[in-house]
Formats: sequence, C-alpha cells, structure tokens
Amino acid sequence: MQEVGRFCLGATSSIDEFIYAYPLFMAYIWMLGALIFYFRFEFKQPHHAEQPLALLEQPLVSILVPCYNESENIRETIAVLAEQDYPYFEIIAINDGSKDNTLAILNELTEQYPMLRVVNLHTNQGKAMGLRTGALLANSEYLVCIDGDALLEPCAIGWMVRHFINNPRVGAVTGNPRIRNRSTLLGRIQVGEFSAIIGMIKRAQRSYGRVFTVSGVIAAFRKSALHDVGYWSNDMVTEDIDISWKLQLAGWTIYFEPRALCWVLMPETLSGLWRQRVRWAQGGAEVLLRYFKALFNWSARGMWLLYLECLVSTTWAYLILFYSVFACFSHVFFGDMRGPLGYDWSPGWTTTLLSLTCMVQFALSLLIDSRYEIPSHSAARYYYWMIWYPIAYWLINVATTITGSIKAVTKKRGQRAVWVTLDRGLRNK
Repeated sequence: MQEVGRFCLGATSSIDEFIYAYPLFMAYIWMLGALIFYFRFEFKQPHHAEQPLALLEQPLVSILVPCYNESENIRETIAVLAEQDYPYFEIIAINDGSKDNTLAILNELTEQYPMLRVVNLHTNQGKAMGLRTGALLANSEYLVCIDGDALLEPCAIGWMVRHFINNPRVGAVTGNPRIRNRSTLLGRIQVGEFSAIIGMIKRAQRSYGRVFTVSGVIAAFRKSALHDVGYWSNDMVTEDIDISWKLQLAGWTIYFEPRALCWVLMPETLSGLWRQRVRWAQGGAEVLLRYFKALFNWSARGMWLLYLECLVSTTWAYLILFYSVFACFSHVFFGDMRGPLGYDWSPGWTTTLLSLTCMVQFALSLLIDSRYEIPSHSAARYYYWMIWYPIAYWLINVATTITGSIKAVTKKRGQRAVWVTLDRGLRNK
C-alpha cells in the first residue's frame, strides 16, 4: 500500500507540475514567436494607415459579406466598404434567410453603391453556404470576407492582396480584428485578450509555419485554393477553423497580416461570451476529430505540432477540472488542501511566477499592438483591466473547452451549421 501511495503521490505531483508548467511554457513560446514576427515583418515597416509599398499590381478584389439579421449594422458596413482606398473591387452581400429587413436594406443600398451586388438565399443555409455562394459568383480570384457588422479599414485590402501577389502558394491571409465596443469590463478585457492572446498566438504560429485558424470576421482567400479543397464545409460549426486546416493540409500557406484591420463587435454579457467561446471550442474539437486520419500522411507533417498543442490544451482543461473536483473533495473530507495523499494544493511560487509571466505577456503584446490602436483608444489604457483576465477567462476557457469538446463528440454527423443570433454588445466606436 505504501508503494501504491508513493506511486499515486508521484503521479499527482507530475500532473500538478504539468498544470502549472503548460501555460507558463506556452506563454514564453508565444512571446518568442511574436517577437520574431514583429522584428521580421512589423518593426520599421509602414504604418497600417498607409498603403503597402511593394504592391506590384492591383487586381480586382471581391468583398464577400454574408448577412443574417444585420439590419442594425449593414448600412454602416457597406458604407465603410465603399470608401476603401483600393481602386478595383466589388461587394457581394449574401442575405442568408434573414428574418428582419436586411434584404430590403441591401436592395436599397444597391441604388446608392453601384459596386454592390446582392444575393438572396430564401432560407437560413449557414455562413459556410453563404460564403460558398458568394465565392462562386465572384468575378475575382481574390476574395476578402468580412462579417455583416464589421468595419474594414480603408487600406486593409491592399495589405492582404500583396501576399497573394508575392507568393503563389498563399491560400489565405487572416487580418487583425479590433474590438469596437469597450464600454463594459468584458469589452475592455477582450481588447487586451485580442492583443495579448489572439494576436500574439497568430504572430507566433505564423513564425513557426502554421496558423490554427484565420479570423472568421476578416480574412482573404485565393479562389483557386478554395476550389482545390472544396470551399467551406457546411457541417462544421466554425467554418473559419475548418477552412484553415483544409487549406494547410492541402499544401497551401496562410499568412497573418496585422495591418489589415477590421473593427468588430464582441459579446459584452457573460451569456453571450459563453455561447461564443463554446462555439469556438466545439469548432476546434471538430477539426481535431475530422482531420486526425489526414495527419498520418507525411505531407501533413507541418501540422503535427499544431495538432499536438491543441490536443495537449484540451487535456490540460480536463486536468484542471479533475484537480478542481479533487481539491474540493480534499477540503471537505480532510479539512485542508493536502488531500488523502498529503500533496499540498495551496498556491506557491509557481502561481506567482505564472501571474508575473501573464502580466509580462500582456505588456509585451500591448506594446506590439499599440500601433494599431487609434489615439483615443491607446492599448496601454487597457493594461489595468487585464488584471482580471485570469479570473474572467481562464476559468471560462476551461469550462468552454470541456463543453465544446463534448458537443463535438456527441454532434450528429453531417448536421448543417446554420446562423444563430449573436450577442454583439454595446457599440462604442
């Protein structure tokens, strides 16, 4: 029994060390990768408000705007698109069975903006089908896809198109979404999150060669690359994650362009945030399940580390759940946090190190991202709110990862993913 106890104690200690070490290790991996990206592609480079210097040609670009119940936002979105600095573009708005007056507004806008075409799907077919329809009707090889509530920066198209022109193996370019609504605590925290976590991870992943996902709200695609992989999948809950893996498994490259800014609305209620993050987690889990067999091909070796990191991240979330339940059990039945094996669960120097690393990561990412904020919304002013990040997000991310993975496993195979009503928070530009 003593040997069994020692074995269990050793195993528990190892798992506990992994729980603390994993986020610490990944934070430094992300920071290193982000710094590499910054000094290679951003340091001493033109500002985002300027057109790229090395744009050899300016081909026609088709802007796809899938819409579902966007009556409150679509006028502003189309108006901003019409003011793009890029000289040759068309706008294709796809109304996907909206239940409000989105279609009527779009038809009205065609009289005001001659570059706008409207496609109407009578029933809700889902964002993937809307994008596929728009892509098939587009006159251009290059497609820029944004959401119906997003505001695209005037120079964004040029920054994305240059990658397609300079490298024929680029299948997609993901842009840099920026938070518009910042009037609540959740809104302010998400400003830091998109810089400290999402922006930093995309920079690091691009430095290491593969990107987990393009941004669903702002991304550009090469039409021939989409055709090569069969376009977006109708049965995946997050079409952006799925198309990213399809393209890269087929040998196409995805770039991250931080100067391609797009101002977006994000949830500012806990219920809205929960639904969004569960959907993201479910989409990631669906990708891990669907493309597991494809990774056995030698040509897919570039995706192995990315797949492993996603798998380890999911495992980490389940271990957090297990340890949380175990700690509560120990506290109730043993009166302290040591548990039946005598292991000390109380915070120590590792917790302090993790917290300091977290704040360093936030500071570094906000410093890098500050050039993409408008003066009145300086990123530095949101550093204070990132103190709440571990409380507000680490716990909810663990919960959504577990919930999303369970939903992915139990989801009915072949079920079409359709639009749902989203929480877009309070607009505050």
